[in-house]
Amino acid sequence: MGQSPVQKYAKGGGYYLDDGPEKNPPANLDSVPNAVPRTEPLKAATMRPYVALGKTYTPMTTLESYKEHGQASWYGKRYHGQRTASGDVYDMYAMTAAHPTLPIPSYARVTNLQNGSSVIVRINDRGPFLGNRLIDLSYVAAYKLGVLANGSARVEVESILPDRSGSHSSVAAQLQAGETNKVPQGISASNTGKFYLQLAAFGSVDNAQSYLTQLRSELPSIVQQARINQAKGLHKVLVGPFPNQESAAQAANLLIASGAPKPILVSHTDIASAQ
Repeated sequence: MGQSPVQKYAKGGGYYLDDGPEKNPPANLDSVPNAVPRTEPLKAATMRPYVALGKTYTPMTTLESYKEHGQASWYGKRYHGQRTASGDVYDMYAMTAAHPTLPIPSYARVTNLQNGSSVIVRINDRGPFLGNRLIDLSYVAAYKLGVLANGSARVEVESILPDRSGSHSSVAAQLQAGETNKVPQGISASNTGKFYLQLAAFGSVDNAQSYLTQLRSELPSIVQQARINQAKGLHKVLVGPFPNQESAAQAANLLIASGAPKPILVSHTDIASAQ
């Protein structure tokens, strides 16, 4: 935690003593979008080595590849509204996390190895400092990963490098040039008709519009064709259309490489039948 590196964990639990969820958390947590990676200046004050619980930690000073497995815990109401190591105010309903050594701020994909769920978080705080803990998730990130019930879970944490392709415009250029890639795992559809990539779905049109605006700001060259489709009470953020499954899969791979959430491939027929 940014406030103090020395905190006591609840025995057997995944969060800290006197911490936990609020009595009445928001009802729309499923609609909270992943953090959208972007290049940000690193905080020099968070790069210095430090000691917590008798152990010395040496933070990374540059954005670079990182992938580790370990236990995820989470923190909630006790720190809600307090300053993090980045200087941001901690919001337990935002997609953020604390890590002992990853650069601040930076972005990471966290995957629950027990159920396969995956989210993207912005690293903006330090912690956890218990020996077997790798990352402290915000309340909503833990909720979306299915970590809340048991308090902790074994996860994979992988850094996301927003600018590793050179620029988002260069990614778009690759797409226009027709770069071929295999269809990402978990994406499937028929091979006929027009195809779209679904990036998110919201119960509220305001949340969908806010997410679309954020995407257009962070990935302008990639999501020029993004739009909102309303069906059966859901507002889905779609990119497309693409003429075939292969071109949609190429775009999906490039979006994932740029740090966007893994999209779902849907056909024009799927969209029409959902109306």
